[in-house]
Amino acid sequence: MTVSLQSPTDSEQNEADTSPPQRYQFRKNQRLLNQALFSAVFADAPIRASHPNFLILARLNTTGVARLGLVIPKKHVRKANQRNQIKRIARETFRKEQHKLPAIDAIVLARRGAEIVPRQQLTSLFTGLWKRITKRASAPTP
Repeated sequence: MTVSLQSPTDSEQNEADTSPPQRYQFRKNQRLLNQALFSAVFADAPIRASHPNFLILARLNTTGVARLGLVIPKKHVRKANQRNQIKRIARETFRKEQHKLPAIDAIVLARRGAEIVPRQQLTSLFTGLWKRITKRASAPTP
C-alpha cells in the first residue's frame, strides 16, 4: 500500500487563508454590565428557552454581538462553589456557541433546584438551550 503525501494546491491554500479564524473568547463587550442592560432584557424578552431549573431570556440588540448576563441568586443556589460552577459552565457554553448566536442580549436565570443538576448534564443542558435560543431568534416573528 502506498500513501502519497500531496501538498494542497494553491487554490486550496488561498481558500483556507481567506476566512479569518473564529476566536472563542469571552470578552468584556460580550457581557451585560449594568442594570440598564439587564432591565431592558427583563422588560422585553421575546425570546425564551426554558428548563425546570434554568431560564434564558433574550432580545435582539443593535451591537452586532451576542452578550450574556448571569443571575444565579443565593436564594436558589446556596453554596458559592455551586453558583460559580453554574456560571462557569454557562459562560463556557456561551463562548462555544457565540458564533452561531445572532446579536442578542441574553440572561441566564437559575431557578430553584438548579444545584441538583449534575455537572455533566449542565454542559449539554446549556448547549441545548443556546440552540433553542438561536432557532427562536432566527425564526420570523408573527
